[in-house]
Amino acid sequence: MDTPRIPTSVYAEMTPNPAVMKFVADRALAPGNVQLEFRSKNEATLCSPLATELFNFPFVTSVFVSGPMVSVTKDDSLGWEMIVQQLREYIREWLMDHQDAVVEAQIEAALPQLGTASPDAPLAAPAGLAPEAVKFIAEEDIVPTEHDAAISQLLEEFVRPAVEQDGGAIDFKAFKDGTVYVHLRGACSGCPSSMQTLKGGIEQLLKAKLDAVEEVVALGV
Repeated sequence: MDTPRIPTSVYAEMTPNPAVMKFVADRALAPGNVQLEFRSKNEATLCSPLATELFNFPFVTSVFVSGPMVSVTKDDSLGWEMIVQQLREYIREWLMDHQDAVVEAQIEAALPQLGTASPDAPLAAPAGLAPEAVKFIAEEDIVPTEHDAAISQLLEEFVRPAVEQDGGAIDFKAFKDGTVYVHLRGACSGCPSSMQTLKGGIEQLLKAKLDAVEEVVALGV
């Protein structure tokens, strides 16, 4: 007996990052507030069957999954006008045949292996950000502070909805000596307007709300 297909609709939407297209389904693809970025097929196999399949397209360089959305980053080999309809239909067909785009039971074990660079990899400024907007902080220098909760709350309340709308995410990593360190993911990573968003938007917001904040920088990856 054939398994009934799951009625699913998917629409495609441009993001501020010309390399990223957002595909939005009418059901959740990732549970709760979980946001997952996969930069290779090997990473995708840790917990996302959908992302794993998307990496079979030769032009796909990364996949970001959050709520009902999957953002796909492509290389320069093809323009979106040539592939967006094919990719949208592929995602819709896949979702009609599969319940879980992300395997919830595998997320916890996968998280430590996602979004981390090789220890020997050189640090580089994410595309779209000037070098002065990017810094590095060693894991041993990340210690809890009295400002962490307030910073996280402000990012969650005022920043997360906006960047999710654009197909990306921003994660608070640390606060040290007046500097807020964040990690940009999805469409936010490599977006030409990242510098304006980081300095003109997020930094100004946090400085206005918290006297202790002097600047906001992205972590080099």
